[in-house]
Amino acid sequence: MKKFVNDPKQFVPDMLKGLALANPDTLTYDPKANLIVRADAPRDDKVSIVQGSGSGHEPAHVMVVGKGMLDAACPGDVFAAPPTDYVIEAARRVNSPKGVLLLVNNYTGDKMAFEMAEEFAEAEGITVATLFIDDDVAVKDSTYTIGRRGVAGNFFVIKAVGAAAEAGADLDEVVRVGKKVNSVTRTMGVALTACTPPAKGSPLFELGDDEIEVGVGIHGEPGRARQKIVPADEIVDILLDPIVSDLPFSDGDEVALMVNGLGGTPISELYLLYGIAHEKLVAQGITPVRSYVGEYCTSLDMAGASITLVKLDDEVKELLAAPAEIPIRTF
Repeated sequence: MKKFVNDPKQFVPDMLKGLALANPDTLTYDPKANLIVRADAPRDDKVSIVQGSGSGHEPAHVMVVGKGMLDAACPGDVFAAPPTDYVIEAARRVNSPKGVLLLVNNYTGDKMAFEMAEEFAEAEGITVATLFIDDDVAVKDSTYTIGRRGVAGNFFVIKAVGAAAEAGADLDEVVRVGKKVNSVTRTMGVALTACTPPAKGSPLFELGDDEIEVGVGIHGEPGRARQKIVPADEIVDILLDPIVSDLPFSDGDEVALMVNGLGGTPISELYLLYGIAHEKLVAQGITPVRSYVGEYCTSLDMAGASITLVKLDDEVKELLAAPAEIPIRTF
């Protein structure tokens, strides 16, 4: 393993400290609960939005705390759900008279931590709601999932609920917006290589030099199939076909198209994939009107990519176009 790291057990706190020091006017860091919080949070005039999951998926979620996005993020260790105590503390820190929305990617550990935190928060008198994100079409259910997983499509839910909250919507309305965007968002990914967690020091799984993992999870979970690598045109078909047929997307639809890097893929390759996907969608009468290319939800240093489609209407377009201010300046 070759990584910029001191003590692997301190990898996440060291990263969070650096993030806060680089953004002193907009972010604060609470090392006791691994929290990254907006410097101006909480605000009495808006619903607070909290997201959290295992670390290793940056910029998700700690690097999208800011105006128009998250009010706080409470990550766990690499690929580990945050402890319930961290989630509760996040809800306390950003408690607003308009309520707190907890966003959760649909994984067993995350779901358990956030559901327990919701119960404790309610017992303390905090008005709170929880929304689960499950955009991954690769698996529906299996021995290692509790339904579809939340992956890169969670960015669109964050963007939509963040915009609604900034506009002054109440908690019920913010939840409605989040559920709507989640319901029209679909994602599927592919891995070219495994990733190496700092504490493990070796690849999480093995792929042959000529193999790819189709439908891989962002923690390296198995997907739909392991197969020989094929040209990029065919890889895009492998990803797009299940996405388009799942909602389904159809002739006349306008969409947001995201090509997300999993951490170790050059941006040039991501744009290559975007161009192929864009043209294949247009050939089906589906028009990409918003584009997102880059790293949004990664898996440490995994080489690979995912494709996300969001079906757009006037409301969703407006939410995605609303201004946002975050460290990575991506949205």
